[in-house]
Amino acid sequence: MGGSEAVPVKKAKIVDGHAVAPSSAPLRVKRVIAAANKIDDKPYIYGGGHASFKSKGYDCSGSVSYALHGGRFIKSPMPSTGYMKWKKKGAGAWITVYSNPGHMYMVVAGLRFDTSMTDGDGPGWSSSMRSTAGRFKARHPKGY
Repeated sequence: MGGSEAVPVKKAKIVDGHAVAPSSAPLRVKRVIAAANKIDDKPYIYGGGHASFKSKGYDCSGSVSYALHGGRFIKSPMPSTGYMKWKKKGAGAWITVYSNPGHMYMVVAGLRFDTSMTDGDGPGWSSSMRSTAGRFKARHPKGY
């Protein structure tokens, strides 16, 4: 599951701006998606979600932290640099976190959850991927 070409058996879909997990997704992956859906209409606020999971808005690491907390993968929010050494190297089969010192996002069940290059001005889902060449460290939770 740690290979660079790992992909989920089935991909999630975007319906009315929210991700819908495939029925084959593990429960924790479904919980990550459900948590991310709760904040995908929040505005972008630099530092949002860093002090607490509950915030009026979220930045990139705050939004990823919120979603991962929903799946019980982290206990407290982390900045993007904290994710550069988080869990296992490489892409996961269901969840991959991409981070560098200035930005981060994640791909869950084949959809990108990000605060840039998405609809709106805060966290959101996209089916299009972005280049990770040389800039981002890919990490994933073991088994996912």
